[in-house]
This record gives sequence, C-alpha cells and structure tokens, in this order.
Amino acid sequence: MKAAVLKEFKEPVVIEERERPQVAADDDVVIELEATGICRSDWHMWQGDWRWMIDDLPTDQILGHEPAGRVVETGPGVERFSEGDQVAVPFNIADGSCPMCYSDQSHLCENRVTPGFSPELPGAFAEEMRVPHADENLTLLPDGASPEGMAGLGCRFMTAYHGIVHRIDADVGESLAVHGCGGVGLSAVHIADAMGLDVVAVDINEEPLERARSLGADATVNAGEVEDVPGEVHDITDGGADYSVDALGIAETCTNSVLSLDVGGTHIQIGLTGEDEEGVVPVPVDIITGQELEFVGSKGMQPTRYDELVRMVEKGRLDPTKVITETVSLADVPGVLESMTDFDHTGVSVVTDY
Repeated sequence: MKAAVLKEFKEPVVIEERERPQVAADDDVVIELEATGICRSDWHMWQGDWRWMIDDLPTDQILGHEPAGRVVETGPGVERFSEGDQVAVPFNIADGSCPMCYSDQSHLCENRVTPGFSPELPGAFAEEMRVPHADENLTLLPDGASPEGMAGLGCRFMTAYHGIVHRIDADVGESLAVHGCGGVGLSAVHIADAMGLDVVAVDINEEPLERARSLGADATVNAGEVEDVPGEVHDITDGGADYSVDALGIAETCTNSVLSLDVGGTHIQIGLTGEDEEGVVPVPVDIITGQELEFVGSKGMQPTRYDELVRMVEKGRLDPTKVITETVSLADVPGVLESMTDFDHTGVSVVTDY
C-alpha cells in the first residue's frame, strides 16, 4: 500500500510502498482509510518537536492521526464492530485497563499510544491502518456521514468540543476569545457559536479571520495589525472575556489569552508548544492570582462522550465540514506540511484520495 512516511525530521516526507497492516491481537481491527485530516500536530511530529513529552520519538514512521474509514478486518475478540462499519479513531488510543480508563477518562489512559507518534503504531496517512483495543476506542459513525468531516472527530474537532463543552461551564451569552484560527481554533469558534457563546476570534492573518466570521465569530482581532491584543478583546467584550482559548501553543498566544480575561475568567490551553517553548511558557502569575483566574488544559476526549458530539452533527447544530478548506491526495501531504511552517495555510486539509 502507499503511505506518507517520516524518514528524517524536517526532511521532506516520502510517499512509498509499505506492507498492509494485519490484525496482531484479538482486539485489533484494520480499517481502510476514507479520509485523514492533516493536523498541525503532524507538522510538530515532522519537525521533531515534543521530545520533552515523547521518550522515543520515531522516524521511518507513517504519520497521520485524524482518520475515518471502514473496518475491513477484525480480531476474534472484537465485539462491538464488524466488517463494513464506518468509524472514527481518536488520537489517544487507550488500553481500557488502567485506573483512568476505569474512571471513564480513557483519553488520559496511562498506557495510551498515538497513531503516527508512537513507534509501535503506524499512522493514518496510508491506505489502511491497524487500531488496537477497538472496542475501547472506535466510534461508529451514522449512516451517510461525510468521511472528511468525521475525520476531525479523532483530533481537532473533538479536542475543541471537549475544551469548550466539558472543561468549562459556560452559559449562553457569555464571551469566549479564540487565539489562533488554525484547524482546532476554527473548530472552537464553530462549536462556541453553536453553544450560544459570543465569540472573538484572534489571528495574525485576515484569511483565517474571514473564515472565523463565516463560522460564527461575532468579532475578530487581527493581531498583526494591533499593538495590544488583550486590550482589543477587553474593549470588544466590555471588560474582558469570560473564557479564552489558546489554540496555537506559543508564548504570545498563551499570554494574550490569559490577559484577555475578565476577573474570574478561565483560560483553556488546547494548543501544544513547539521547539521555541519546549513545553514551558511564562504566565502572568500575579494577574492569575490577583484576579482569581483559572487555567485549564484540554487534550482529546473520551470515546464514551462522542455520542453527544455526533448527535449535534446529526441535528445540524455542528458541521465539521465547514472547517475544511480543501481535500487532497496522499501525494499532497508533504507539500501541505511544508506550507504549515510559515503558517501559509488556512483551515484544514483532508486526504481523501489514497
């Protein structure tokens, strides 16, 4: 089968032939890919980032961690899924046996692995992929679901949903600022609008801000044209946002997000850092203390809660396809990743041609 393979960090990803995956354990399935989102996390992996989080960062690895596809083979121990089922796969693959899994926090599984990031699990930029512990991790998609839209359920869309719906307790009419309008940021804008929040979108480029307005942003701030981003958010929200999201993961957006808050507000960290920060960002501790701000993280979402997100899609309240700007072929993956280096990329690209 054809696959997009990371050979060396920061060197062009190579499209090459690889052996098709096989069921390796009783609870495995193999899925044929119908769509795979190209995420900034794939770019981070290609850059060789996150050595401060991942002990054995692999090369010669198939990338890709936002897949949707159809089951083509099941292990004898798989009970919930059959050949032909259309499924989405989360980027946090849990084993179902640790204390976090037992407490319905499987997205924080102590033994979790990530397709394309973990040496033992090749990713989804390929014609097929193996998924371990299928009953624990896969989500069955509704009939007629758009594969390209559902691919985002595995990462960007459900991460934004978990952050906005589960990690905070927002009420209709409260305000939320989103700093960084890439894939996860635009997903956050769309979800926050659907939940009845007043949304302020922040980015350094006008094109993603236009996209944010089309997804429901009530106001936008071009951070490349103003000197005081938090001040602009304070003016728009009449004193500061109730909630604010850093959807990028650099020191500037994290700090601006915290400083954009009103007294008692909550910052939600969704974006992960790159090589400049290496996981550590200075934060305005005195302001956090003096204004009793909260700082929370959001990473993925447990599959047991996917049903509520899928129902919102089915009812038309959410449409993940609105965040997608283009569908591409597997051969286009190297070029899309390179375009992310200078942030010369808007919205989300999804592989649909393998």
